Parts: sequence; C-alpha cells; structure tokens
Amino acid sequence: MNRRTALAGVLALTTGLTLAGCSSDSEPELKVVGAFMPQPVSDMAAAFLVVENSGGTADRLTSVTSPLSDDVTIHETKNQTMRKVTSFEVPAGGELDLERGGNHIMFMKLKQKPKQGEKVSMELHFEKADPIKVDLPVKETTHNPKKQ
Repeated sequence: MNRRTALAGVLALTTGLTLAGCSSDSEPELKVVGAFMPQPVSDMAAAFLVVENSGGTADRLTSVTSPLSDDVTIHETKNQTMRKVTSFEVPAGGELDLERGGNHIMFMKLKQKPKQGEKVSMELHFEKADPIKVDLPVKETTHNPKKQ
C-alpha cells in the first residue's frame, strides 16, 4: 500500500511536470524593442515602442505605469482621431507596434519635463505575461525612426 501511494505520487508529480513543460511552450514570450519618448514640449508626452511576442499565445497590453505621471494611458489612432483604449493585443508570433501617427502611450500631467538624453522609467502590464520594465530614452522632439 505504501509503495502504491509513493508510485502514485511520483506519477502525479511527473505528469504535472510534463504538463507544465508543455504549457510553457504556449506562453507569451514578450520583449520590448525600439522604445523612445520624444522630448515633451508641454505637460504631456508620448511613448513609442514595439512589443515582440515570440511565444505561441497572444497576450494583451492592459496598462502602463510610470513615476513620471499618475495618468498614463494607451491610445489608438484611427482616421487621424486619437482615443483611449483599455488594451492592445500582442499577437502570438507577432508584434504590437506603437508608433508616431498610430497607436501609442500617453503621459498626462507630467511631474517634470524630461530632457533629451535622459531616461524615463515605465512598466508595461499584460493580461498573461509578467510586467516589463522599460527605460525610455528621451529623444529630440521630432525623432521618428525609419521603418525597415
């Protein structure tokens, strides 16, 4: 009886570890690239970046926090109109592109105005993946990286 219980425990543990190994293959695997903030000219600022997802499961960017502002939101731009949204999809095997003229992050009521060459810290929060801390380099006001 004791041996059976021990064997059942080992089998349960092995099965659990196997299942955990399988499920980790389909988790979102997120990485942030190309992040920057144009130097703000008022008490508002925008941030642009790409979230790459090399995992097999989609995720959603749900919020952004930063010591620079207590009011950080995500916006989409459609037909040259900007509006606040609750989340953005980060597709499996794809990317979420936040760029000038398109979807972006907005910082309202800045506590200070960062200058070109400084860095602004922020944290991206997702539905499934752990938060990602990003240090945004502050670029010249007109900075717009070319698409490759």
